[in-house]
Amino acid sequence: MIDVSLPDEAATSSLAGVLASHAPPQAVVHLHGDLGAGKSTLARAWLRALGVTGTVRSPTYTLVERYPLATGGEALHLDLYRIGDAGELEFLGLDEPEAVLWLIEWPERGAGALPPADLHVRLGMAGAGRRATLIPASAAGTAWLARLGDDAELQPIPEPNP
Repeated sequence: MIDVSLPDEAATSSLAGVLASHAPPQAVVHLHGDLGAGKSTLARAWLRALGVTGTVRSPTYTLVERYPLATGGEALHLDLYRIGDAGELEFLGLDEPEAVLWLIEWPERGAGALPPADLHVRLGMAGAGRRATLIPASAAGTAWLARLGDDAELQPIPEPNP
């Protein structure tokens, strides 16, 4: 687990870039946090870090937005806040093999109908900024976080001395 301070939007963009640059070839990321915690901001910055140009729309009403990636495949950005139950996901056509990255906001609302996470990102308010907690959920996620530990751009919050 890694905790990261995000004092401003630039720090959120930086975290997204670091996560994108060290990601495994295929990844499922569950984005957790209250309304306004920064889930969409992180997802948008992540897609930009992967070279997505043009409008990066929030999937608040469409539930899913698809983005072709320059490196091949596509990224899926889901916002499940508005679904009533996981059964509604079957109508979204999410079984496409081209998806190499899943960024899923409100994943708990799609429990049982989503691919398992490689990484959980928990976002929350911290003073005037935000805080991100990165939690691996698979072998790929564990290796991903290990690669992050070597990146000088990542500024983990130091653990308090006992």
